[in-house]
Amino acid sequence: LRAPLLPLAVAHPMPEDDEEAAARERAQRYIKFGTVTEKNVEQLRKLNLAVFPVRYNDKFYSDLASAPSQAYTHLAYFNDILVGAICCRIEPQEGAAFKLYIMTIGVLAPYRRLGIGTQLLKQVLHACALEPNLQELYLHVQTSNSDAIDFYTRFGFSQGEVIKDYYKRIEPPDAVLLHRVAPFPVLSKEEQPARYA
Repeated sequence: LRAPLLPLAVAHPMPEDDEEAAARERAQRYIKFGTVTEKNVEQLRKLNLAVFPVRYNDKFYSDLASAPSQAYTHLAYFNDILVGAICCRIEPQEGAAFKLYIMTIGVLAPYRRLGIGTQLLKQVLHACALEPNLQELYLHVQTSNSDAIDFYTRFGFSQGEVIKDYYKRIEPPDAVLLHRVAPFPVLSKEEQPARYA
């Protein structure tokens, strides 16, 4: 039995006050990004257990630690502590073409509202822009998760069909399909996040 893939754990979007903006700016120097490897994949498993209401199987993690999906899976660190991740799956199509599915994106609750989820998604969109054979980037979001739907819409995703009973163990069980096609945004040198050393 396959566990449902739940993308995006986001905080409620609220207008940012001056104090919150200042705290977000101060935090940026502590945020770094890296890729999934065989050495840190267990950290990712623990992060997902803390963020998502489902458990992912061993194949989920072994697939993430192998190329070619590494270009589309990123980890976020705050002061050397793993606090967030985005995980994507490559779906081959005819010839060299492929689609990319966002399986999960999540940030530990104390580190939300620092722009980490936004930076994770921007990195994937940037990687998509560099790949001419990519046809589409897509994901499913629980219909009641208006914060996630709004988040992806801000990044050019369009809403598609509603899939009834997509999720098996959560309410409501319905999901909306969100998708985006090229062109994808390219990050300038200044916009590219700091890599994890």
